[in-house]
Amino acid sequence: MTEEPIHQPHQPPSTPASKEVWKKGGRMFSILLAVHLALLACTLVSSGAFEKIAVHDYDVFFLLTVMMLVVIIWIIFYLFGTSRCPDAIPCKDSHAGPIWLRGGLILFAIFSLVMDVFKIGYYSSFYSCLSAIKIIYPIVQAIFVVVQTYFLWASAKDCVHVHLNVTRCGLMLTLTTNLAVWMSAVTDESVHKAHSNSSPEECNCNSQICQVFKNGYFWLYPFNIEYSLFASAMVYVMWKNVGRFIDHHSHHIHRLKFRLFRRTFFVGIVLGLITLVSGLGVLILYEVQVNSSTESSKKSQALSMYYIFNIVCLGLMSLVCIGGSVIYRFDKRDMDRHKNPTRTLDVALLMGAALGQYAISYYSIVAIVASTPRDAISALNLTYALLMIAQHTFQNIFIIEGLHRQPPKEDHKHDSHQKDLYGLTFVNISAVSLRMPDSGSTLAPSTVSGSEAIHPSDFVRSLTAPKKMNWRRKFLKEISIFLLLSNIILWIMPAFGARPQFDNDTELNFYGDSMWPAIVDICLPFGIFYRMHAVASLLEVYIMS
Repeated sequence: MTEEPIHQPHQPPSTPASKEVWKKGGRMFSILLAVHLALLACTLVSSGAFEKIAVHDYDVFFLLTVMMLVVIIWIIFYLFGTSRCPDAIPCKDSHAGPIWLRGGLILFAIFSLVMDVFKIGYYSSFYSCLSAIKIIYPIVQAIFVVVQTYFLWASAKDCVHVHLNVTRCGLMLTLTTNLAVWMSAVTDESVHKAHSNSSPEECNCNSQICQVFKNGYFWLYPFNIEYSLFASAMVYVMWKNVGRFIDHHSHHIHRLKFRLFRRTFFVGIVLGLITLVSGLGVLILYEVQVNSSTESSKKSQALSMYYIFNIVCLGLMSLVCIGGSVIYRFDKRDMDRHKNPTRTLDVALLMGAALGQYAISYYSIVAIVASTPRDAISALNLTYALLMIAQHTFQNIFIIEGLHRQPPKEDHKHDSHQKDLYGLTFVNISAVSLRMPDSGSTLAPSTVSGSEAIHPSDFVRSLTAPKKMNWRRKFLKEISIFLLLSNIILWIMPAFGARPQFDNDTELNFYGDSMWPAIVDICLPFGIFYRMHAVASLLEVYIMS
């Protein structure tokens, strides 16, 4: 009698409850591994950015090359070993790695590969006076981008249940490698902008083709930066899903359905496109006037134009976000409280990345208020900083509310109605006639028992008739598409060179030549990433509306 444990019928060893121990010990080791590697990479990258410290850029390249090679080996092991084990992936997370996110990853990967080609061409122009690691690094990085992109495309939804510790450590190593590559790219770009000629004296880039390669790969840095952050986010969700059991009853799959031409008023997309095109024009004029003109009046005009455009754009976006939040107060949809690692990460990234722009704005406000004299440029800069804080806050509230809403109930009703129709018995009017036993009268097909027959034309109409969308959903879709396009241009402008933080001397004179560039170089990459991540989140809100 003592050989039969009492608890086994209630909680057998193979149940999900007994396997939840993966959340504790196994995760901790992989986290510690990631923390130590990240600190080592951060130390080398930051030290290599300063000329007076005896850490060279090729030391950083060597570390990153080794890390990428190890990740490539682990990904090959995962694809051909772990994922092919029996019962290795019993379930998948439908929320992880949606098609539009993986499509964006591929787009950034393509530009990253072009950047690596330009890097190889640039360093090959004077390979005789450079360390070989500078040419090996972009080659390995190109291979890393290809292998990792395929891995994330094919395996982003996996919930692995074999080789748990190895998989956790492999994913954390992949995450840390992407973050290290991101830190290196951000540092390299900042150093390049601070020093127009960053080539070593003994390795001058004199030929025209060398200059093309050099300028080309620096212009492509924003895409590589976003690729690393996109990949990091997807890898983190995979790490959270290692050993996870999915509750299929609570998992709703939101399919990508773009019906812009039938289901919107065009207001959102038209305003968004106007903002996007106008912003591109402002960016071009700003770059031309700031970089090519030595006259202070031309520079002031460029700054005024930049600030006015951003003030109008940010003000309109703030009002739209407030309106969207008010509409949510009347929304009848329930809140989605189910466990969703992807959504949790999206919210954390939105809140965390916004801190970078918050910091820049508050530093600017203090510098403007405390400085004298106060001119029109200072007033525009102050308004721009205040609206930047307000817009980030209101947009985060709108996006977070949208991500936590259940899909519209009317869609489920429509789908279930179609499923019911699929099970009906169809009656051919010209071929079927029913006669009563005692009379010669004929019954029309519509008199057949309620759920057993339906007129074929009614079925066709039920499939072809567009679903009615209430006014709340229409406005939410318009708001989402306008904010999406506006965030794209607000990502493009700072990512491709518009840096009023350095062109306006107010903050630079107030904080000094060392403190203010450090603030901007640390905080601005988070602000740039915020815009692209907001685009991805707004697309999800649009789909769920």
